[in-house]
Amino acid sequence: MAKTILIATQNKGKVDEMRRMLRIITADLGITLAGLDAFPEIESPEENGATFIENATIKARYYADALQMLAIADDSGLAVDCLQGAPGVRSARYGGPGLNDQDRYELLLENMKHIPDAERDARFVCAVCIAGNSTEVLTAEGTVEGSIARNPRGENGFGYDPIFIPEGETRTVAELSEHEKDSISHRGRAMRAIIPDLYELLRAA
Repeated sequence: MAKTILIATQNKGKVDEMRRMLRIITADLGITLAGLDAFPEIESPEENGATFIENATIKARYYADALQMLAIADDSGLAVDCLQGAPGVRSARYGGPGLNDQDRYELLLENMKHIPDAERDARFVCAVCIAGNSTEVLTAEGTVEGSIARNPRGENGFGYDPIFIPEGETRTVAELSEHEKDSISHRGRAMRAIIPDLYELLRAA
């Protein structure tokens, strides 16, 4: 049985979320989770996929091959209808290099400042891929519908969380607790979809 699973991201927020979502498996099967900070010598792959699933698969396969261990990777982002789906797969690179999370969501708000409330529909999308050897590849995708706020609110979360209001909510994701976010988030939905298959894969190893 594989004893270590790599969470293949440099994003601490994503690592923390995945650790929470995988805690039952890790406790039940005695699995250790490692982040990329444990392997500083490993370079990052080029994320040149056209879809979230393609990019998640690129990352999971790359790190699984490089480190010879089971790797779980995600690719996620924000798709805004009035911006023709942007920033999409380029969510982490929106506006070019050198910007931080706040810079990116402030740029998005500036680009949407004339968009009326009724036309600010958007969704968070997350694709998850788990890769081991060439025959061990699992994928799942989760989405959460919502809209873009006019101003950032909240101190929790990361990325575009302060400007995204999930459907049925009046609060932004950054105003939700960790438990509330995990229960409705795109990453939470993708992880819940893939965990049963991961459990079977680990038990069969």
